[in-house]
Amino acid sequence: MKQFAAFVKKEFRHILRDHWTMIILLVLPILMVILFGYGISTEVKNTRFAVLDPSRDVVTQGIVNKLATSEYFILGDYLTSESQIEQCFTHSDYGLVLVFGNRFGEQIMDPDGVQIQLIADGSDPNTASILTTYATSLISLYAKELSKEDEKALLISPQVKLLFNPSMKNSFNTVPGIMGVIIILICALMTSVSLTREKEHGTMEVLLVSPMRPFLIIFSKMIPYFCISLVNLATILLLSHYMLGVPIVGSFGLVVLISLIYIFVSLALGLFISTVAEKQIVALLISAAGLMLPVVYLSGMMFPLESMPVALQWFANIIPAKWFIIAMRNVMIKGLGITSVLREIIILVGMGSLIVFASIKRFKIRLD
Repeated sequence: MKQFAAFVKKEFRHILRDHWTMIILLVLPILMVILFGYGISTEVKNTRFAVLDPSRDVVTQGIVNKLATSEYFILGDYLTSESQIEQCFTHSDYGLVLVFGNRFGEQIMDPDGVQIQLIADGSDPNTASILTTYATSLISLYAKELSKEDEKALLISPQVKLLFNPSMKNSFNTVPGIMGVIIILICALMTSVSLTREKEHGTMEVLLVSPMRPFLIIFSKMIPYFCISLVNLATILLLSHYMLGVPIVGSFGLVVLISLIYIFVSLALGLFISTVAEKQIVALLISAAGLMLPVVYLSGMMFPLESMPVALQWFANIIPAKWFIIAMRNVMIKGLGITSVLREIIILVGMGSLIVFASIKRFKIRLD
């Protein structure tokens, strides 16, 4: 029995001595609970909406106030012309636009009722469908309240219009997100084991005694995987366009440029993990489990970030996939130019440069 207790004690010491194992065992479950608890939600809250209201009467103001006082919408700007509607979705963060007709308050008394147009961003059909459903329910509730006051049945018929994706194909939303997840996971997995493999096989000494500087060693590890990633990128784009039917409305060259920058960031992230981890299995676990959960739940690929706590929304800003997905949707689906995605490009370039710099600093020129 003493021998058994000694073996158990030895295993405890092995586990407690490996701090990365302790992080994976104790921190990862906490991260999963937080992400699953807050991330898995189909609710969309705090969405900004704009209003095009030529009449500005009591009824239209009542409808606007009904939406603005709910937990789902936040009133933004009043538009002055229809030409501003598309700009709300291409250059601002609006999720919905309400369009009223002339003399809306007078027409509501007609037996046939009156129509109100709900315009949403169809590049994310799931969110657009949820927002238009919320707005339709709130408008119907306001019509019932107004009917009780006037003792007459009033009919307000919302007309839904989706920009950029009128057919509501879900692949328009999911494919850019899937591209972001696949690229970062594959690239990070490939490079995360590059240096740890050298450490485990005992060949790190060869690298350290070579005249190569640390940053050249880092880039020499990255370049082969970068070339392989180009093949993966070509395959993903071909399958997305010809098999899944996702259009490339914008510049194909801009799509490739954004993808290449994102590949560089993903490879650099994997290299940074390889400078931190001492074993291949630890590097693989960090790359797979540690990256997959934040990328899937905090990139805006599946669940809207607006409904999450503010802390998670801030944390999502350091997820490279978030900026890649935003840029790809703007170029591929909306057909926007480089000026509209310049912020995302600058952020990705900055992330890549910072991660490479951190990897060089973390690279040990002496063995422990």
